[in-house]
Amino acid sequence: MSDCIFCKIANGEIPTNMVYEDEQMAIFHDVNPQAPVHVLMVPKKHIASLTEAEDEGLLGHMLGKVKDLVPLLGLENGYRVVINCGEDGEQSVPHLHMHVLGRRKLTWPPG
Repeated sequence: MSDCIFCKIANGEIPTNMVYEDEQMAIFHDVNPQAPVHVLMVPKKHIASLTEAEDEGLLGHMLGKVKDLVPLLGLENGYRVVINCGEDGEQSVPHLHMHVLGRRKLTWPPG
């Protein structure tokens, strides 16, 4: 999608603090962090939300990459992976993305 900010970031059109990138996704620091570590995992292919996702291989690839982030980002003491979906789920950008948050005590329920 040509006007999607996450498409532009993931495809290198907008510079960001990139943590990891491959042919399927980009991982970068959130500009409005909610924890000392807060990165976003964004597929390069535009998918509006988890509800629209049909590529189980891509979803597995994204979740599988989380374990590689643990030592890289110092998350050995724990972390949270969040996917917001839709208006009630507070999805702020209509492009599938996973938040990885950590390096502080994360309370429950979240909000």
